[in-house]
Amino acid sequence: MEASWFSIIPFLVVIPVAIYTKQVLPALFLGLLVGSYIMEPAIIGGVKTLFVYIVQALIDTNNIKIIVFLYAFSGLVGMIKMTGGIRGFVEKASEKIQTRKQALLLTYVSTIGTFAAPTFRFVTIAPIMRALLKKVKMTTEELGFVIETTATPIIVLIPVATAFVGYMVSIIQIAIENQGIELDPYSLFIQSIPFNFFSIVTIVLGVYLSFFHHSKTKSHAPTYIAEKPGEEEEEDWHDCHPAVAKELPIKPWNLLLPLVLVISLTLFLTWWDGHVKGFGFFQAFIKADVLDAMVVALLITVLMSIIFYLLQRFELRKLITGFIDGGNELMSVILLLSVVWGLSSITDDLGFSSFVTAHSGWIPQLFIAPLIFVFGAAVSYFIGSAWGTWGILMPLGISLANVGGVSLPLVIGAVFASGSFGAFASPLSDDTNTIAKILKLSVIDYAKYKLKPALIAAGITIVLYSLVTFFY
Repeated sequence: MEASWFSIIPFLVVIPVAIYTKQVLPALFLGLLVGSYIMEPAIIGGVKTLFVYIVQALIDTNNIKIIVFLYAFSGLVGMIKMTGGIRGFVEKASEKIQTRKQALLLTYVSTIGTFAAPTFRFVTIAPIMRALLKKVKMTTEELGFVIETTATPIIVLIPVATAFVGYMVSIIQIAIENQGIELDPYSLFIQSIPFNFFSIVTIVLGVYLSFFHHSKTKSHAPTYIAEKPGEEEEEDWHDCHPAVAKELPIKPWNLLLPLVLVISLTLFLTWWDGHVKGFGFFQAFIKADVLDAMVVALLITVLMSIIFYLLQRFELRKLITGFIDGGNELMSVILLLSVVWGLSSITDDLGFSSFVTAHSGWIPQLFIAPLIFVFGAAVSYFIGSAWGTWGILMPLGISLANVGGVSLPLVIGAVFASGSFGAFASPLSDDTNTIAKILKLSVIDYAKYKLKPALIAAGITIVLYSLVTFFY
């Protein structure tokens, strides 16, 4: 379709509604509905058009694969929780950790095995740190900050076996297809990782705060482990999250083995897919169908894990219930993704790409990546959702990069960085609320504490995007 200002109306609806309501899904749905009525301005026609776009999105082969991956991955985590994998890891680790340095080293090293999702990180590490809080000798806010720097900022940089990968690759694919760009979306994602400057800077800040900064303020944490024989804890850390509840068994291998298996199988099957196509070792990873490899590796891991758990006398009925309960936790994300797919398709049919091409040539090339980051960071802070921000902003980012001749990986990295800012700093984000709940912190006070270092990291990020755009 020819360039038309009507194509930007859905986005002009989505962004202010999301910011005002603090809800991403209703805003995206309203934007899709408005776009549908622009396409078919009839009482029933708009709703029918909306239905058609949603169905078309859901029957796409790659989209179905992404839905299967997200649901199965969350289902696997649900089984790990139910069989005591997380509680077992927490119990065994807390028995061995006795000093601040050991606790902080565990926080970073454990990322290797628990990078599946931010909440997964929090429920495996935060209870340990909470139990050892007095020995760690950090303020509770500092502790929460350090733990969070090992969650979303690291997870968004990991290209395999996370709950984020499928979604991130999918929204890249949508955006480049709408622009008619014939590039592999997974390869673009890999290339964008070094340009997610906010995440990288935040990790560096976390390392500094962990090992080189010593707080002069004594922790007033509500819970801590006893330092003297006979001294009792004020509150049991087992109550901080259902995944570490006392009634669960203590079986750390129920966490470690499935994670090792899914990572190993993903890497092997990715290499194998490229290998059978005739490519060398390193080229095989680039040329492979990574999404297929991730889905197959995950399904094999789920089946093997069920067998492993059955051998331990866990009931099949309870395992299935744990899998379904875990998978259902991501249904809101799957619904969000389906609406993002529909919205992206309808704005493309309305001529969004052509409109951006025709009206954005005046923006200096040097400013595109920094502006995308600043705008996206503001949106993500007010809506509290990295995934929502990525879904809203990626089509615009890719369009501007294509028109302005800016590196696609650079702009994609800026979009992902902007969403990461909101997930990390916003008082509305799941990350902020989950860690505050586990550590018994005030959400608002904790978010205020994080905002200053987050803004420092954002300022450094803006400078880096300007410099890289100038020299890249």
